[in-house]
Amino acid sequence: MLSAFLKVESVTNKNTVECYMNAFNELDHEKILSCLTEDVIWEIHGHRKLQGKTEFDAEIENEGFEGKPEITLNRMTEENNVVIAEGTVLAKPKNQNPILLAFCDVFEFENGKIKKLISHLNPINSK
Repeated sequence: MLSAFLKVESVTNKNTVECYMNAFNELDHEKILSCLTEDVIWEIHGHRKLQGKTEFDAEIENEGFEGKPEITLNRMTEENNVVIAEGTVLAKPKNQNPILLAFCDVFEFENGKIKKLISHLNPINSK
């Protein structure tokens, strides 16, 4: 019985990450924010740290970029209340060529919602 419960919890957290990623591809603020706790923390490793839905919402369409990102999710791994997602994101900085980044996002969950996100981003090449 316990293993069945853990399996359901695991699917729920991974589904939340998939929903979050799909919503980010569409810049769907409402859907993205519905995946988060009120006091969410987003640490973009080496760049900035945001806290709360208001700061998170402002970063969804960062003024330094234009258009929608193209996020490709390659793999997810979960243990306890943590999901690690790996993939690539193609983004278009304003007045520059698009950049392709590899990402590794660490999602920490509380009650089925993302409580903390740590994003590691590394450039792959320019298009």
